Amino acid sequence: MITFRYVARDNTGELTEGITRAATETEVLGWLRDQGCTPVTVETLDVGVKKKLHLPFYQRITSGELAAVFWQLSTMVEGGITMVEALEAIAEDIDNSKLQQVLMQILENLERGDQISTGMGEFPSVFNKLVCALILAGETGGNIAIAFQRVAEYYTNRDKLARKIKKAMAYPAFVFGFVLLIVVVIMTLVIPRFIEIFDQFGAGNLPAFTQAFMSFYYVFYNYWYFIIAGFLGLIFLFYFLYTKTESFHAFWSRIALKLPLFGKLIKYAFVSSFCKTSSNLLRGGVPVIEVFEILSEMNANDIIKDTVDRAKESIIAGTSIFLSMATTKFFPNMLIKMVRAGEDSGALWKTLDKTADYYEDKVDAQISAMTNLLEPLMIILVGAIVLVVVLALYMPIFSMSDIQSGL
Repeated sequence: MITFRYVARDNTGELTEGITRAATETEVLGWLRDQGCTPVTVETLDVGVKKKLHLPFYQRITSGELAAVFWQLSTMVEGGITMVEALEAIAEDIDNSKLQQVLMQILENLERGDQISTGMGEFPSVFNKLVCALILAGETGGNIAIAFQRVAEYYTNRDKLARKIKKAMAYPAFVFGFVLLIVVVIMTLVIPRFIEIFDQFGAGNLPAFTQAFMSFYYVFYNYWYFIIAGFLGLIFLFYFLYTKTESFHAFWSRIALKLPLFGKLIKYAFVSSFCKTSSNLLRGGVPVIEVFEILSEMNANDIIKDTVDRAKESIIAGTSIFLSMATTKFFPNMLIKMVRAGEDSGALWKTLDKTADYYEDKVDAQISAMTNLLEPLMIILVGAIVLVVVLALYMPIFSMSDIQSGL
C-alpha cells in the first residue's frame, strides 16, 4: 500500500484535500469518483515505505527485529486491530528494508485472501518451520494473537542466547585483535631497529634462539601476503567442505560436540532450545511427530539431527517419548525423567517449559566458565608473545655485555 495526497472538487465545486492509502494511483482516482468528487491532483507522499532507498541485499534480519514485529502484532491483534492494518503500521516503522519488503509481500497475500502462515511460508530463510507451524496452529485454533506471542517469545529467547554467546566471545576477539596489533608494531617498528645492531654481530654469532626468531621474521616480513592468502584459502576450503561435503560436515559435527567447553555449550544450548520449542509447539496443538520433524530440520549439527530423527522413528514405532529419547543415549537423564513425568501427568508442555529454564541456567553457567577460563589464557598468550620477542632481541645484547665484562 502507498500513501497518496489528493486534491479534488466536490459536488458544490469547493476544493477538498486529504491523504489516503491505496495500491495504485488509479485506485485513488476511482475512489474519489465514487465519492462524487472530481480529481484535480493525486501525488505520492515520500513517507511511503516504497520510497526508502536501502540496499536490502546487504542487510540481514535479526531475531531481535523479528521478536519486535511479533510482539507488536500480538498487542495490536489483541487490541482489536485487523491483521492488514497491523502489518501496514509495523511495516511503515521498520528501518530494515529487507524485512520491510517481506512484510509488504505478506500483506499483499493477505489482501488477496491468503492466510498469514501461507505468506510466511514463502520466506523460509526468514520464518522457519517452527514459526510457520505455530502461526498455522494459531489460525486453526482461532487464537492467532497467542500464536504471535509464542513466536515473539521464541525469537526473544533466541536473541538472548545469541547475545550471550557474542558476549562470551567478545573478550577473546578483543585480545586476539590486540595480539595482532602487538605483532604488527613489533614487526614494523621494533625489530628493524635491532637488525642494525645485529648486523654488527654477524649472523653466525647470534644466539640460536635469536637466529630462529629472525628467520621466522624474515619469512613473515617478505612473504606475509602469501601467508594471509593461505590462511584465507584454508578458511574458504573449510567453508566449502563444510557446506558441500556431507562426510566432512558430519565429521566436524562430531568434533564440535567433543571440543572442551564449547561441546557442552552446544549440547546445553540444544537441550534448552529443544525443551522451549517442544513446549511451544505442543501447547499450540502441533502433533509430537511433527514437533520432532521441525526440531530435526532446525539443527545444523548432523549428530544432533540424527539423534532427533532416531527418537522420532521410535515414537512412530509406538515407543513412548521418554523411552525413545533414552535409547539415543544423547539426551541428559534429567530431561528424560522430566519428559516421563510430563507424559504420565498429561502436562508435557508445562514440564518441558520448566526444564527449559533449568538448562538456560546451565547455558549461562557454561558461558561464564568459558569466559573465566579464556581470560587468563589470553593474558598468558600475550605474555608469552612478549617474552619470546624480548628474549630473542635482547639475548645478543646480554651476550655482548658478558663478553665485554670478561675482557
